[in-house]
Amino acid sequence: MTMPHHALEILLTRPLAPAELRAAARALPLAANHDTTRLMALVHAKTPARAAHRLRQRLATRLPVGVITTHYPDTSGQVLLNLAFPPAAHATIRRAAHHAGQSPELFVELALHRALAQHASDESDRLDRAVQQLLASTTAAHLLAAVGHALTRTPGAAPA
Repeated sequence: MTMPHHALEILLTRPLAPAELRAAARALPLAANHDTTRLMALVHAKTPARAAHRLRQRLATRLPVGVITTHYPDTSGQVLLNLAFPPAAHATIRRAAHHAGQSPELFVELALHRALAQHASDESDRLDRAVQQLLASTTAAHLLAAVGHALTRTPGAAPA
């Protein structure tokens, strides 16, 4: 049985100097974005979690790695996050998780889900207020036509 390769994205805490990128790329082939704050790598491992762990072990001493994520969602639509917290933050998370009767991993996962749900709710409320404000000064038909027009325009295209 062959082990799959997993596409992982590495979010760095700062841009890399060209020499840092070259040195890291000698340890593992990497693709960098335009400002070298994000990298991509293919890692050979049985599971995405093992691939992220292996990648962090290989690069943590060479690069300012902040977060490692799987580039593609799994069959449940989930993206794996591999985070390395500073010791003080890790201790705080461990205490809070223990107090909540959860593992630190579950505690962080649930906190992220709550934060994302709150963000989605806040964004929905903001958009609802903006639409209501627009409808106070125009008709629904005019607003719908304007939205349709805005959505069909190609960004960067010359006006017709």
